[in-house]
Amino acid sequence: MAPGLNNKEKKDGASSKVTSIHLSNPHLNSMKEDILYHFDLGTGSHDLPAMFGDVKFVCVGGSPWRMKAFIQYIAGELGLGDPNADYPNICAGTDRYSMYKVGPVLSVSHGMGIPSIAIMLHELIKLLYHAKCTNVTVLRIGTSGGIGLEPGTVVITKQSVDALFKPQFEQVILGKTVVRSTDLDEELAQQLLQCSKEIDEFHTVIGNTMCTTDFYEGQARLDGAFCSYTEKEKLSYLKDAYEAGVRNIEMESSVFAAMCKLSGIRAAVVCVTLLNRLEGDQISSSHDLLVNYQQRPQKLVGYFIKKQLQV
Repeated sequence: MAPGLNNKEKKDGASSKVTSIHLSNPHLNSMKEDILYHFDLGTGSHDLPAMFGDVKFVCVGGSPWRMKAFIQYIAGELGLGDPNADYPNICAGTDRYSMYKVGPVLSVSHGMGIPSIAIMLHELIKLLYHAKCTNVTVLRIGTSGGIGLEPGTVVITKQSVDALFKPQFEQVILGKTVVRSTDLDEELAQQLLQCSKEIDEFHTVIGNTMCTTDFYEGQARLDGAFCSYTEKEKLSYLKDAYEAGVRNIEMESSVFAAMCKLSGIRAAVVCVTLLNRLEGDQISSSHDLLVNYQQRPQKLVGYFIKKQLQV
């Protein structure tokens, strides 16, 4: 039987359910040790339950600097540490990803694009499983290009769609195309939207997010090294995306949604828009304004975590 196959159990005979991590890989049972290579962690070299067993919230984002800033922010918000402290990088033995922890919150960088976040998620999901974590919520916080929204708007993803506006993630495995669902937790999305209303500092919407494999041509930009379409064709495509419910574009949400769904993990994508792609391709806002925008997802997620922990 694959590890974690029964992903919901009763706790102490009560009606409340404990949700554990689901892994559908029977080969893991025969391994003497599981080396999480890109984290520089492993079941033989580290006591993962002792290190991570209390984790309830995992926040992931592209930039190592941003994820360190987030753990400092959340430490102060939860009253668990000095927001100005220099928290150690748990993955200091590798330069692929960074990882920080304070209390029940884990903050992990994932790099840019589907391949980078997919590698990180394989090892993160196994780490949570080996650590015997339960009732974990994983949230991706990041930046994006908006469609038909004012810069600075926060988008909570309803579905991640591909460049054809289909809510799916395709991957070729052993020469065959495997299609996986990219639905995200609707209840969690609504909870986050309610939190934004309570904060009342910035505009937040729920909408579809288009996930692409490229920053330039894949996102219909006119400013890449190559471009084979006109501005009229670009605008037509982006307007079609808007009509399909797409409100922002980024490069990680599809595999994130698919892998979290396969693992039985409650997940959400919360990204701020840095520009309206219907009005241009290049980010021209001031540095200070961009910093303010980039703090909005972490404020929203931080507020949500505080509310869940009743801090």
